Amino acid sequence: MKVLYIGGTGEISYECVKAGVAVGQEVTVFNRGRNAEPLPAGVRRIAGDLTDEAAYRRLGKEHFDVVCQFLAYEPAIIHRDKEVFAGKVGQYVFISTASAYQKPPPRLRITEDVPLANPYWEYSRKKVDMERTLMQWHGEGLLPVTIVRPSHTYRRRFPSSFVKGDDWAWRMANGRAIISHGDGTSLWVLTHSSDFAKPFVRLLGNQKALGEAFHITSDEAVAWDAIFGGIGAALGLAPRIVHVPTETLIRYNAGWAGSLLGDKTWPVLFDNTKVASVAGEFACTTPMAEGLRQVAAKHYPARSAEYRPDEKLHALLDRIAGEQEALGG
Repeated sequence: MKVLYIGGTGEISYECVKAGVAVGQEVTVFNRGRNAEPLPAGVRRIAGDLTDEAAYRRLGKEHFDVVCQFLAYEPAIIHRDKEVFAGKVGQYVFISTASAYQKPPPRLRITEDVPLANPYWEYSRKKVDMERTLMQWHGEGLLPVTIVRPSHTYRRRFPSSFVKGDDWAWRMANGRAIISHGDGTSLWVLTHSSDFAKPFVRLLGNQKALGEAFHITSDEAVAWDAIFGGIGAALGLAPRIVHVPTETLIRYNAGWAGSLLGDKTWPVLFDNTKVASVAGEFACTTPMAEGLRQVAAKHYPARSAEYRPDEKLHALLDRIAGEQEALGG
């Protein structure tokens, strides 16, 4: 089976490429080739990016059984994909997002029948619109579609909340407060990309996956304070955590509404019964503590050496933490 990854070296897709090779798939990746990590032996790389129109359209002249689109954040990308791949591939896999599910969530445990509606985050709404367009094309026989919705999936990077994980790591190392939204007890699911990849590659070329949408996540639910504590433990640091209500944080910076109200404020768990019924049962074997240890040991040191703090951001975070602590919270 010939599989093309649009991407292939990212936070999620790299492990999928490795898992695909391990099960005998013939893998090609289309990307800029800027990732220093070596591709598995036998993987073919075509140099290019989404703005290289000529190189991208040449992909349609080759034969691929499956195309995995990891880089579509704008509708124009899938419209071009229809032009390039319609009638030429047996399966088009669109990477969407679990943040597309209704916010606030209608229940704690999410299944694929939860409505798609996110009034807080434009990123999620664009993914929803693209899902609907793709499913329409699938129904019209134009493109055989499978949709996959990752939730918070990581490999090289510490988990983010409303700022990046490396920002939190830098603050821990410099003795500055970590802001945990709410009271820090909201449950959240982190999935290591090596665990995501296990069922993902079994959806490829799988006729039962056509015309269907799946999320793929771990079953490990961890409170946000424990996530920050886990980052600290991986770095050998003890974070000083300050709790600030989500609504208050958004008053300081309205731009944080998407990642908070549109995603991480709400406690969620995911029911993976549907993907297991099609791809087969799978076990997630990288718990948070081990995944964060790998980030700290393998990937973070090089980034840490090059990290340049955004002084305005950190000044704002210091201000918020100081004003909250002055209230006695």
